[in-house]
Amino acid sequence: MTLLAAGLALASCAGQKNGEVAGKPHIEIVDGHFTPEIMHQMGKISDIQISPDGRKILYGVSYTSIEENKGIRNLFVMDIDGSGNHQITVSPKSISNARWIRGGSNILYLKGGKLYIIDAEGNGETEIAVDTKAARGDQEMSSAPAVEAFEINPEGNGIMMQVSVKFGKRPSDIYPDLGKAQARVVDDLMYRHWDHFVEEIPHTLIASISGISTGDSGKPVSVESVKDLLEGQAYELPTLPFGGLEQLAWSGDNVAYSCRKVTGKEYAFSTNTDIYLYSVEKDTTINIMEMIGGQWPGYDTEPSFSPDGKYLAWVSMARGGYEADKRRLMLLDMSEMSFRELTADFKYNVEEFVWSADSRTIYFASYINGVKALLELDVEKDCSKVYTPANDEKTSDVILGEGIRRVTAENCWFDFSSPALSSALGGKLIATNASMMRPAEIVSVDIAGGSVNQLSHENDEILAQLKTPSMEEKWLKTVDGKDMHCWVVYPPEFDSTKVYPAIEVCLGGPQGTCSQGFSTRWNYRLMASQGYVVILPNRRGTTAFGQAWCEQISGDYIGLNMQDYMTAGRYLKSLPYIGKVAAVGASYGGYSIYNLAGVHEGLYDAFIAHAGIFNQEQMFMMTEELWFPNFDNGGAPWDENPVAVRHYTNSPHKRIRCWKTPILITHGEMDYRVPVEQGMAAFNAAQMMGVPSKMVLFPGENHWILKPQNSVLWNREFFGWLDKWCK
Repeated sequence: MTLLAAGLALASCAGQKNGEVAGKPHIEIVDGHFTPEIMHQMGKISDIQISPDGRKILYGVSYTSIEENKGIRNLFVMDIDGSGNHQITVSPKSISNARWIRGGSNILYLKGGKLYIIDAEGNGETEIAVDTKAARGDQEMSSAPAVEAFEINPEGNGIMMQVSVKFGKRPSDIYPDLGKAQARVVDDLMYRHWDHFVEEIPHTLIASISGISTGDSGKPVSVESVKDLLEGQAYELPTLPFGGLEQLAWSGDNVAYSCRKVTGKEYAFSTNTDIYLYSVEKDTTINIMEMIGGQWPGYDTEPSFSPDGKYLAWVSMARGGYEADKRRLMLLDMSEMSFRELTADFKYNVEEFVWSADSRTIYFASYINGVKALLELDVEKDCSKVYTPANDEKTSDVILGEGIRRVTAENCWFDFSSPALSSALGGKLIATNASMMRPAEIVSVDIAGGSVNQLSHENDEILAQLKTPSMEEKWLKTVDGKDMHCWVVYPPEFDSTKVYPAIEVCLGGPQGTCSQGFSTRWNYRLMASQGYVVILPNRRGTTAFGQAWCEQISGDYIGLNMQDYMTAGRYLKSLPYIGKVAAVGASYGGYSIYNLAGVHEGLYDAFIAHAGIFNQEQMFMMTEELWFPNFDNGGAPWDENPVAVRHYTNSPHKRIRCWKTPILITHGEMDYRVPVEQGMAAFNAAQMMGVPSKMVLFPGENHWILKPQNSVLWNREFFGWLDKWCK
């Protein structure tokens, strides 16, 4: 504990008001040691926005006070080349969702659920009155109809706003004389989701916006003619639990949006979101997917109009009930209502994307061999070719396809996100990038040559005081002769003549990627800085190596991906500088720990499982999004097909008599994806088997441990357990 707490001295915080941190803390670090406390007080950059003239960048930075147990987000503006960087708000309340308004002299943002406008230097803050109840219709708005997010249309005269509307009935709705009764009357599925019981759902309102802030000189700002796009309908817009207004796009008379228009049991088993087109002038809605024909049972998300309004692009998954199908980029010609897939011959998934100003190119991000790269795509490319995995294809083979070019270099070990274009930078993208060694910063990327120039330097002062771990990538041979990518992070001042304990990280998901992200939940630099060698195997099921590698894990949880983990574990044990080895993981990674505990035969010396699945049979009947286990498990526990029978027969709880290795179990009590009873059952069983074990529960946390003091506590327990059994 002394080691973890050492090395942190805080001076006064800039902009501190009434005990609430509004500014950047000054941190002095002793002996270059990285701790959880330091990690949480690093600035967190988010939501970059280019000004209408392309000359400035607006963004937010969150600063965390561990003492106050919260973070505060304020706004910054800098020139497009990174110069002139300055803070424009000093607020004791977090500011979010800031957007430039047409003309570029004013900014609209959210604070406390209300809209405010200021000028680009942070002067003259004024609240904008918005009557969200004007869209009530037959649905009662929540008691506090706050604006939760907003976007302004490209023309600058319209605004979309996300609010919450009432869902379902309260006891008093059924029995008016029982106004103080506290109960939930449930007659269908999806009554709870992620970390809350579903009593409200998001709806999106559209309205006109006018006034001096939008270029109409002399007129006050006003938001009028509010309309609920789903008035009177019990559907979510955007889709829970993680959807935002990136699921809607507005161009001229048209609003395109992604929506899953089902409820109850059908919702629980469905991923069928379609793209809808709403006409503002006609007040009519059509389902684009039905209009263009064919079967579209999977996710269709993130619609985006080209700047000229000619095209609508979106991301699509072909199969229903499968969240990890290939993310394909689709293109609809708005005049002809014809469509095509732009990435049929591309091996990987399309993540966030942005149009070029001339509507001829799309720039997008994609996970490729363990990093999130930026690529460009010619919209007029030949789309007749279809990628088919060859029998001799290696996991490491990079296949881009016709008309697609990688912008960032293969040896650029950063994850790039949020690509944007500036007319003032010609030939360059603005984006954020992050690595395991530092949080996200704003960068410019030369489109032609791929060179990267860092524009923001939010955490340079802290990083300069820290000793830096080293990192490399390894390709290991799996039990069936495949190539598996791994990241290996070494402690600062690593000396191969010494002996170090090691941590193997088991990925969640199960579909995801061990890439170059920087997280305050599972931080690999932090692990290495406590004196551990850390290995992150991109085992079967990871998404940066083609669909075949990703998809193999479905129906084979107990199989090859577990062998992949043990391949990495045996590799560590073969190294002369490695002593004891621990395996740790969350969610599917937690399930992996519970499974490995029964089969590893002494390979690992300690385990840590967070939010893991212990009893697959109970899990199927307790989780909320049932389409997920229905696909990956082969069906329900009572199904008799071979995949389902094999899966449930080998649930980790059935191997509890083989458990011998010390295990720490952590879980959030508000976790409804993997309910807390899973962790409690694993701990209880371990105790009954006499296995050295410990459990830490967090009553106010969900699937993730998010509150600063809870996170620090979690890290102290995490490293305390590892130190006890591996050092």
